[in-house]
Amino acid sequence: MIVGGVVRVPGDKSITHRALMLAAMARGQSHIGGALTSLDTRATAAALRRLGAKVSALREASTVVVQGRGRFSRPAAPIHCANSGTSARLLTGLLAAHRFTATITGDRSLRRRPMRRVTEPLTAMGASFRSASDGLPLEIRGSALQPLRWELPVSSAQLKSALLFAGVAGRVEVSVREPAGRSRDHTERMLRGLGFDVAERDGWIELAAGTAVPAFELQVPGDISSAAFLIGAALVADGGELTLAGVGINPTRTGMLSVIARMGASLTAEPMGDECGEPVGDLIVQPSALRATTIDANEIPGLIDEVPLLAVLAS
Repeated sequence: MIVGGVVRVPGDKSITHRALMLAAMARGQSHIGGALTSLDTRATAAALRRLGAKVSALREASTVVVQGRGRFSRPAAPIHCANSGTSARLLTGLLAAHRFTATITGDRSLRRRPMRRVTEPLTAMGASFRSASDGLPLEIRGSALQPLRWELPVSSAQLKSALLFAGVAGRVEVSVREPAGRSRDHTERMLRGLGFDVAERDGWIELAAGTAVPAFELQVPGDISSAAFLIGAALVADGGELTLAGVGINPTRTGMLSVIARMGASLTAEPMGDECGEPVGDLIVQPSALRATTIDANEIPGLIDEVPLLAVLAS
């Protein structure tokens, strides 16, 4: 089997979610190229439309245009997040800073996922919540928020981002600290790229009280988790050279690349620069004779989506 050529993978899902939400919070028109057109990101776009933003259709090879109004409007019906946990948790953070009541729900699977780790710190900031259980549907009653300093019980990009987004929407200081094993930092990078003061001191991620979100333009990098499957195919091929163009190579997402390098993979990353704080590059992969390695627990947050693929490569 020969695996070769130049391929562009779909846009990064985590970055797409965050870009859509921040564009909806901006006052003015933002343009997002390369956005992922998955069911999850479409759920985010639909939710933002219910909250008063104008979001063009998410289509492959097209630029998404978002017309934000600076703040959300009270939705006329519950916001349905389908199966997207990122949509539900990050929107909860943003809605906590709006002085109206809104309800978030989702499909049967999403309604079983816990929300207390998000609602507890947001309650400490001044928002209030009502739910029949620890999950969805969740009624959110937003308010003028207070600053927050919170140690997270687990390393979670969704939880961390929900609290940082609450700080952005509420224009208050937020400091969060994760336990060992840092989660994805797309939110911190994007906020810095938009001019927000986000610092890291002694393990704390500190967002200073800011102003309004500016309108922006962004080209979403290719998704490293999607690229991983093609990387795996190229590594076990009989020949060829595969180039994956314009992939996001954020260090908090490339744990898999470190693991396969230890396994003897022939893979070269050629940096191309940054996109709103996100490093982007081309990945060049050739067939390789792989050897065994051990993955440490602290590495898992940086490769959580690629564990199944690593198991296949190991076998």
